[in-house]
Amino acid sequence: MDNYTDLRLGALACHAITDPLLKVEQTQKLHQQWLAGDLTLTNDEISVPDVAGHPDKPELVAARDLPRRRNSAETGVAPLIHAVTHIEFNAINLGLDAVARFADLPTQYYSDWLQVAFEESQHFTLLRNHLITLGYDYGDFPAHGGMWEMAQKTHHDVLIRMALVPRVLEARGLDVTPKMMNKLRGSGDHRAVEILEIILSEEIGHVKIGTHWFNYLCELRNVDSLATFKDLLDNYFAGELRGPFNTEARKLAGFTDAEMALLEVR
Repeated sequence: MDNYTDLRLGALACHAITDPLLKVEQTQKLHQQWLAGDLTLTNDEISVPDVAGHPDKPELVAARDLPRRRNSAETGVAPLIHAVTHIEFNAINLGLDAVARFADLPTQYYSDWLQVAFEESQHFTLLRNHLITLGYDYGDFPAHGGMWEMAQKTHHDVLIRMALVPRVLEARGLDVTPKMMNKLRGSGDHRAVEILEIILSEEIGHVKIGTHWFNYLCELRNVDSLATFKDLLDNYFAGELRGPFNTEARKLAGFTDAEMALLEVR
């Protein structure tokens, strides 16, 4: 395993890795080195590729072109588990991207997003290992790259990234995971339910980190957080964001009553 010397340059190196297992291994190594105090933290601007390293498989298609993830006698719940596994792989890259791309932020910002990337790597491993017990592996089904498309649209501004990736796209996971767990429970896949319980708990923390840094940046720039969030939703998600919302989980993740009301009337 590589030994890194700087956190953000190490995140960039992990970001570029195409092999999922090596990306997981190296992200966890980077996290271990950071916690041990072995890394510097550059404030310099870093050139980060628009697209993070990813394997040749799964085949990436538009969301509308994905086959419906119905249980079948042949594949069972495997396509659903694979879809969540792919989300968690993307989430590793998103955490690494947040560390590498944005310069001159407090040290805690970088520590928080490395922690997110580390936990996402654990989620990916749990889900992939379970997928293997079902007779499949990551890459065996097509997937879509919607989460990464939004990352690309927010490369230019860390405030917009914090508003829209953790607080919109990742927060959707808080909304849909309980229903997914019920479906898996009904299918008898109790191990998958256990894994999703872990993921849901930790994803609340990830969205909360996004909330914290969004609010921090709004205050730093002297802009109103609610008005800014509304403007960004209008500009990037016009008419696309609909409930039902997991109000309890979102409030644990830092959403205010006013923000929830804003989402409910869209």
